[in-house]
Amino acid sequence: MSDLFGWSRTLLYSRSMILLLFIINFFGTIGGYMWYGEQLKSTYETHGVGYLPFVPDSPTASLFFTIALLLLLMPNPRWRNSFLGGLAVAFGTITSVKYGIWAVTMIFAGAAQGDILVWQDWMLVISHLGMALEAVLFIGLFTLRPLQLGLVVIWMLTNDFLDYHRGVYPWLPKVLRDDLASIEAFTLSLSLFSFIVIIVVHKWSKKGQPPIR
Repeated sequence: MSDLFGWSRTLLYSRSMILLLFIINFFGTIGGYMWYGEQLKSTYETHGVGYLPFVPDSPTASLFFTIALLLLLMPNPRWRNSFLGGLAVAFGTITSVKYGIWAVTMIFAGAAQGDILVWQDWMLVISHLGMALEAVLFIGLFTLRPLQLGLVVIWMLTNDFLDYHRGVYPWLPKVLRDDLASIEAFTLSLSLFSFIVIIVVHKWSKKGQPPIR
């Protein structure tokens, strides 16, 4: 069993696997921003350009995790270990856990209140679960610093405030639009949860990580 576990870890952290995930995340990020096209346009017309970065939550999380994967592919670890590189990693992993779980929860919460799930919803469920899972699986390959983590928390809390007090939260199923107070509380708790998960998993998974081959 230990040999099988070691083999699977070596495969997961191989350069070929990371490159494959980089390609998937790259195109998924582009698709995510296209998905938010109408809301970005509406937000720009209503609130102005300053609110636009706070609208496409999942694609931005995916974007920064894609950058983290790119850092793993670079032969020189200098950028991976730099402050900006670490900030991209911290942002990409924490927000991927947060919005991966958030999106799946909103889809099934809508279904529980009568929203009809279509194939796009199942596609979103799979892709967002993948976001959260890959962040947890790869965080041990990076170094995280307190200041980087603190900046990510400030961003997330600012984003949460603007989402539910300025109305730029991701568009929800109609059946959930009368549950905004509960959704806001859930989102805030998820910010804390995702932060703790990344810290705990990072500390545990740093032990015995195989080299990237």
